[in-house]
Amino acid sequence: MHLVGLRLVGVGPFDDLVLPFADDDGDPRLLTVIQGVGGVGKTTVLAALAATRPGHAVAGLPGPTGEAGRGVVIASYRLGQDDPERPHPLHVATPTARVFEDDDAELLRRREQALFERLAHEGGYVFVSIGAARWFSRQPLVLSAPGRTLARYDVRSSATTDDATRADLARETKQALVYAALAGALADGRPLHRRFQLLARAMDEAVEAVLATVMVHYGGVDPLTLEPFFVTGEGSTVPFDGLPTCVRHLVAFVALPVRALWAAYPARDPREAEGVVTIDEVDLHQDSTSLSRLASALPQALPRVQWILTATSSVLAASVESHQVLALRRSSEPAGVELFTGRQALTH
Repeated sequence: MHLVGLRLVGVGPFDDLVLPFADDDGDPRLLTVIQGVGGVGKTTVLAALAATRPGHAVAGLPGPTGEAGRGVVIASYRLGQDDPERPHPLHVATPTARVFEDDDAELLRRREQALFERLAHEGGYVFVSIGAARWFSRQPLVLSAPGRTLARYDVRSSATTDDATRADLARETKQALVYAALAGALADGRPLHRRFQLLARAMDEAVEAVLATVMVHYGGVDPLTLEPFFVTGEGSTVPFDGLPTCVRHLVAFVALPVRALWAAYPARDPREAEGVVTIDEVDLHQDSTSLSRLASALPQALPRVQWILTATSSVLAASVESHQVLALRRSSEPAGVELFTGRQALTH
């Protein structure tokens, strides 16, 4: 599943805005940077996506005046691996939205959306959202009932965008790392448990891909504490809780999607699975060097995933091609926001 387009009507600062997430030939763009200063609606865009995806379509978001439920969101997805024979996009909309003017076409669309609501609960349709209010506490590792937690993907789970009380990523990140290592070691050499070997290899390679931007290596799991540890460029060993904040963010950016992809597609290598991952304010806690390398490291870690990143810094936008940037700028209209694409996204 990949996103190809998003329309926001009366949502946040947007009157009627269409954001393209596909190239001119209609193929989904696997990396998009939404760049803009604070208050132009970057988080609103990601919240709208989280509210309109297969298996999880909820009521409209607040409008410009703050009135709840009045906004309309329409997201269009190319289902890809989730439905390879489907020739056209699936339009997922908030309950009050109307996509087509023709009554018959709109009735068919609503029936399709209801059908895929049910199909998504059976597996697949991965959407991972990492909010801007993320942080990492220092707490010991706890693994409990992995068959009902780590090995299960719930398409109906709500995405966290700006709730700091629910954005502690330490436990989930460490659980994903440790479970992957333990499951892979226990399944080594057992053909019936190949899925666990796929998880372990995918986790190792994905984490290594992003850590290369900061010259740190993933060492695995400490057999005494069962905590993940890392090796610095000087050769010293550091536990996850001892890593710099910027490095812990990088690890979480790939460890959480790998776990979700593996849980949603048990028989598939997570590195070959499709999904959508959104990261709000990805430039927080990152220096300019790691940020300039991040746009190439994420697709290397998970090449079939569609990455949608928001950032205030222009460093990230400058590190990608112009067609991969959507710039949101305040317009001359009161509280209005305009969209710039292509070369204009980098010059305005």
